[in-house]
Amino acid sequence: MGLRVLSICGGLETGLLALKELGIPVDEYHTYEIFEPAIELSKRHFPEIIHHGDVIGADFSQFKGFDLVMAGTCCQSLSVVRQENNQVCSGLKGKSGIFFEYARAVKEIQPKWFLLENVVPKSKTDQNIITDNLGGQIPQLINSNLFSAQDRERLYWTNIHIGSLPKLNTTVLKDIMVSDAPEKDYYDKPYIFHGEDKKVIATLQVNTHDMLKRVYNPQFKCATLTCVNGGYQEKKVWDNGRIRKLTPVEYERLQTLPDNFTEGYSDNVRRSLCGNGWTKEVIKHIFKGL
Repeated sequence: MGLRVLSICGGLETGLLALKELGIPVDEYHTYEIFEPAIELSKRHFPEIIHHGDVIGADFSQFKGFDLVMAGTCCQSLSVVRQENNQVCSGLKGKSGIFFEYARAVKEIQPKWFLLENVVPKSKTDQNIITDNLGGQIPQLINSNLFSAQDRERLYWTNIHIGSLPKLNTTVLKDIMVSDAPEKDYYDKPYIFHGEDKKVIATLQVNTHDMLKRVYNPQFKCATLTCVNGGYQEKKVWDNGRIRKLTPVEYERLQTLPDNFTEGYSDNVRRSLCGNGWTKEVIKHIFKGL
């Protein structure tokens, strides 16, 4: 008998990819997701998935006794990165409040195992509310840099036993960079150079938030990937004396996904799909505990 799995805010369904790569059989896999490109891509890669649309107010009784319920719920209003805007960074009262649907699912389904991934909240109160709603399960902090070329600290609330983490991963940006980035990805803008020994090797001189001006040194780990909605939100890299955006394939590699896993959409949609998703190798490490 394989696992019966419910995924909430499933995105690219990286959880299913991790299970498959580990050879863990899955009998049923259901998901709640509303972002159309993510739905279409998951149908392409995993036609066996049963889709249910919007999770708000969902009837979870049909999944009673499922083996695994997992989610990576919206982080937007929890994130310290968004603290410059109190209307956006409104904690569990904002978009991140979709967490409570996941908590309801866990309580009603009573699965053998659960997994929730999210950012480290700006407010310790919000973190404690999440913990309390998941039966007091203390989250484990894991940085994706132990598995990839990306610095990405995330909390994982789970009753799956997580084995010892790797001590070190030496992969850096240059190890995942493509050699044929398109010319359209390069910037023809002034910049300030900070030095070959700096993680932020340069600052692009454009009219946007300071964080979006940063150009990363290929000799270091990349900063955390995020959702991309145009402008200068793409991560930038120093490439042989020039500045360019990271390509969609580089975004996939930073999330340890197969090359061209998100192919078929605009570059920015592909970057957003990756930025909103999970680092696959981290999830595989956790799922080894199954």
